[in-house]
Amino acid sequence: MSTETLHASCVAYQARAVLILGKSGAGKSQLALELMAYGATLVADDRTVLSAHDGAIYATAAPNIDGLIEARGLGVLCADFVQSARIALAVDLDWPATDRSPKPDDFAVQGCVIPLFPRPYGETVAPAILQYLRAGPSSR
Repeated sequence: MSTETLHASCVAYQARAVLILGKSGAGKSQLALELMAYGATLVADDRTVLSAHDGAIYATAAPNIDGLIEARGLGVLCADFVQSARIALAVDLDWPATDRSPKPDDFAVQGCVIPLFPRPYGETVAPAILQYLRAGPSSR
C-alpha cells in the first residue's frame, strides 16, 4: 500500500475528517484545537499520512506523534485521537477566500480527489467546517 506524508493537521467528527493545509505558522494546529473544542477528535498534527482505500483517502498520524498536538505558547499537548479517518474535505489556510461562497478546487492525492476549500472568511471558521463534516455541502 502506497502512502504520502503531508505537512498538515487532521481532525475527525463522526467518521469524516478535514485535512488542514498551510505553511508553518499558518494556524493548522490552532484550527485543529478549535475544532477539537467543538467535539472533533485529533487524527494527526503536523505530519499526516494519507493512503487510498476503496476510492477514498484516509488519514493517520505519522509514527510517534499520534495523540500529540502542538499549542503555541503551551508546548506539545496530549489529546484523544482516532487511528484513522476518511477525509471529507481539505482546507488550505494559505489560500484566502475571495468569494462569499467559493467553489472548491480539486485536491488530488493517491489517485483520489477531495474538495479543497480556501481559508473561510471570519475569525471563527471552526463551526462552519464542523457543520460541513456533520452534514456535508448543500446541493441546492
